[in-house]
Amino acid sequence: MDAETIRKLIEAGLPGAQARVEGEDGVHFEATVVAEAFRGKLPLARHRMVYATLGELMGGAIHALALKTITPDGK
Repeated sequence: MDAETIRKLIEAGLPGAQARVEGEDGVHFEATVVAEAFRGKLPLARHRMVYATLGELMGGAIHALALKTITPDGK
């Protein structure tokens, strides 16, 4: 697994989202995801939205994903 593939999956699964994904070892990643769809949602709900875009890859090809989820205005 690589960071670019994860970025593409997140952005495809959350229309209008912008994601920055980093990870050097191929199993541990960090992502910052900016999406209007996060507005009004608690952090857990936001994280679930991102995890849903990755499906079965979570816990498999992606061992760990640290998330920062924000709206376009930084909230």
